[in-house]
Amino acid sequence: MGFLPCPLPCHSHCHPSIILPPPNCSDDSSSASSSLSSQSSLPSDVPPLTSQPPSSGVAACHLHVATLEGHSSYVSHLALAGESILSASSDGEIRSWSRRRSDGNRHESSSDGCYYDGDVVAVTDSAVKSVAVLGDKLITAHQDHKIRVWKMDGGGSGNPSPTNRIYRSVATLPTLSDRLTRVFSAKNYVEVRRHKKSTWIHHVDAVSALAVSPDHAFIYSVSWDRTLKVWRTSDFKCLESINKAHDDAINAVAVSRPTSQDNLTIYTGSADTKIKVWVRKSADQAHSHVATLEKHRSAVNALALSEDGRVLYSGACDRSILVWERGGDDSGGGPFMAVVGALRGHTKAILCLAAVADLVISGSADKTIRVWLRERQGRSYSCLAMMEGHQRPVKCLTAAAIFDEDGTPSGSYMVYSGALDCCVKVWQVWIHPT
Repeated sequence: MGFLPCPLPCHSHCHPSIILPPPNCSDDSSSASSSLSSQSSLPSDVPPLTSQPPSSGVAACHLHVATLEGHSSYVSHLALAGESILSASSDGEIRSWSRRRSDGNRHESSSDGCYYDGDVVAVTDSAVKSVAVLGDKLITAHQDHKIRVWKMDGGGSGNPSPTNRIYRSVATLPTLSDRLTRVFSAKNYVEVRRHKKSTWIHHVDAVSALAVSPDHAFIYSVSWDRTLKVWRTSDFKCLESINKAHDDAINAVAVSRPTSQDNLTIYTGSADTKIKVWVRKSADQAHSHVATLEKHRSAVNALALSEDGRVLYSGACDRSILVWERGGDDSGGGPFMAVVGALRGHTKAILCLAAVADLVISGSADKTIRVWLRERQGRSYSCLAMMEGHQRPVKCLTAAAIFDEDGTPSGSYMVYSGALDCCVKVWQVWIHPT
């Protein structure tokens, strides 16, 4: 990682948005909360991984760049789409915000405090749970059990800007043709609850999360109906459904990028406290369950993978982030993970995670966002910053590294957070040597 000298007076009190890293990021005693007293603690054999101060001799400072206001309901998901930020809300609205100011510059290092209003680019009558970007299309998951496909409509413009693009609905999954081919055969029906059946291609409860395969050939959807479904992006046909993939609602899904030694690996996190690992060995084979990761003691809410796919992060209602790594006999690149420790510091449930470069970013019901640095040597992590500003729980996160003109990492990152306070906040984080 390259380092960018922090342009801000990190030890100055002249800017209220700059907050120094908290002194007790890894102090378990600070995580006690009466509102979560009923939540189970992690087992004692999961060691803490945090060190304070960082052993790598780096520190961080951050700036609250902007607050994006416009949603009238809580922000449920964030996604980056080129030079835009897409924000989805529980009232079915999707807005697009430019990542550049009106003068054409990026918002990083800006202290103007706000963006111009984001444009509404799509509206539905059902809460949006998740958004996936697929080229000029959006794939959205909804509370009404449906997955919707949207295509960019520039209104006749050949290259619509982030501020005038509109997405029009082009399909609802399962598609009409898919439904018609399944409806007349009894073998296509499964029991979804007592005395009620549905075709296996339908979700029958809220679709909670989406993930797109690295080659953009498949979409994976998970639902509170406990199923994992696989959709082909060329025609949006449902290829596979794993019924009863978990014993309770599935809240999160992540897909790792395969290597020359590795098969496509899918991770699902559930309210049953488990993370399950699924692999597909070839394009003509179904996904198979190969492992169950069991260390959390309460519902798993979020999953994130490192860029190389070798480290998995899971966040749960037990207020901890577990770190899983490939190793042991499977160090050659297989799908199996082993827990190596926990990142502790949040005082309430972990609701969202994002991983970029060597950083892990977590959002919590305690209304804060924490930035963790993965040390290059060993398995140590340090909490570099705690960002405060949201008035209600932080529901979603996304982040991106900033690169210099020559394409090298600058050591600076943009972080975007959405919360139940109906706002999206934009932050810039600088990593610099101490």
